[in-house]
Amino acid sequence: MTSPAALTVTETDLDTIEACTATVAVMVGPDGTLGKAARRVNRLTKGAVKRVTDSDGFAKLDEGDAIPLAFPTGMATETLLVVKLARNTAPDLARKAGASIGAAMGKTGALILATNPKRGGDMALGALLKAYKFTDHTSAGPAKEVPHVTLAVTKPEEVDAASVSALAEGVFFTRDLVTEPANILTTTEFATRLEALTALGVEVEVLDEPALEALGMRTLLAVGQGSRSPSKVVVMQWNKGVKGDAPLALVGKGVVFDTGGISIKPAAGMEDMTMDMGGAGVVAGVMKSIALRGVKANVVGLVGLVENMPDGNAIRPGDVIKSMKGDTVEIINTDAEGRMVLCDVMWYTQERFAPRGMIDLATLTGAVIIGLGHDNAGVFSNDDAFCKSFLKAAEIEGEGAWRLPLGASYDKQLKSDVADMKNVGGRPAGSITAAQYLQRFVKEGTPWIHLDIAGVAEVKAPTAMAPKGATGWGVLALNRLIDDLVVE
Repeated sequence: MTSPAALTVTETDLDTIEACTATVAVMVGPDGTLGKAARRVNRLTKGAVKRVTDSDGFAKLDEGDAIPLAFPTGMATETLLVVKLARNTAPDLARKAGASIGAAMGKTGALILATNPKRGGDMALGALLKAYKFTDHTSAGPAKEVPHVTLAVTKPEEVDAASVSALAEGVFFTRDLVTEPANILTTTEFATRLEALTALGVEVEVLDEPALEALGMRTLLAVGQGSRSPSKVVVMQWNKGVKGDAPLALVGKGVVFDTGGISIKPAAGMEDMTMDMGGAGVVAGVMKSIALRGVKANVVGLVGLVENMPDGNAIRPGDVIKSMKGDTVEIINTDAEGRMVLCDVMWYTQERFAPRGMIDLATLTGAVIIGLGHDNAGVFSNDDAFCKSFLKAAEIEGEGAWRLPLGASYDKQLKSDVADMKNVGGRPAGSITAAQYLQRFVKEGTPWIHLDIAGVAEVKAPTAMAPKGATGWGVLALNRLIDDLVVE
């Protein structure tokens, strides 16, 4: 597993800069204004910082970006980063600046000479998140030592280093799970990694196939019956809020590999289906980070872990399956399996926990990528206030999210001649009909949000806070939403 850089927050000591061997990052205002640290570094480098700020390159530089200087005169570091950043900048630009530092730092780590302690945490988080590298299966193997990031500010007490590190840990946990190949991250291994959260105080329970059969989770079991990997549901509870208060429920789709089943996918690109457990990965990352932060809230996380494979025992198009709720589903396409997993877990969640609100996350449809690309997750909800709270949290955290409609008219596409519903509604409005399907398993009075994260869970190009690959999208926004609900 990948660990973020170790983070230390300390009071700025200008006398230690010269001998620092880590990457040194100094902030300079967009107008070229040099603060105390920048002036000290400028003197050490015999005016190099000022030459940078006077250059056309610096003038054209976007705020939050950096210009590197290799082997600067008068300093022990191999790399000096001159970062263009206003003292009273916005949080997203502070994180962007941190990401510029994280992308440039190597094994020696970094010394960040921040000018504003109120934005120090954002800078540190950006640096930690951007520096993610998954090397577990390379010849070099997993990193034996993590780099060290030192954030130097005038008021270190204003930066919650433990919280920053906890958020990064949660994001890294999600990214690792999404990145792992399916021969490593089987349903059993996934459950084992979640059971390890008990060390942090999370109560973890694993429901095996006989238990799921007894509960009537036939739609979930149907998806996995063509695989040798046993289907499971993992229940995680964090009960540190007011005793007896209803929890917030997070439900994740955990298809560890998706061939499409009998409705098999094209070979090209199928290797990407190791990420089809992205929803469950986000739930896992959130549970880890709130436990590390010791959040005073009641939160339950449930994930349905299955593998969708084609063999002689796999479900077929035309089969009719009965859900835990009691509704019957006609299988039109076995590649529309995520909603089959979620509907049973969502119903079980409501039956057992009667949550104050329920959020499901899934890499559910390719249609959401056609509609929103890789910048925004699709958001569907039956509750305006609940949805607005999430959208606000996502906006603050810089995690793109866009609300899409629900409506009874879309239900016509799910009408079946032989069962209560079909599992797909055809090509038109594919993401919406998938959400309409799930909404049938939401009880009256339960505030609910469905997040289709197919376009944002894993990307082919680097993002602001992540290298290409798994992003960990949603961990930060859901942590903020949980914090907001605690305040309420």
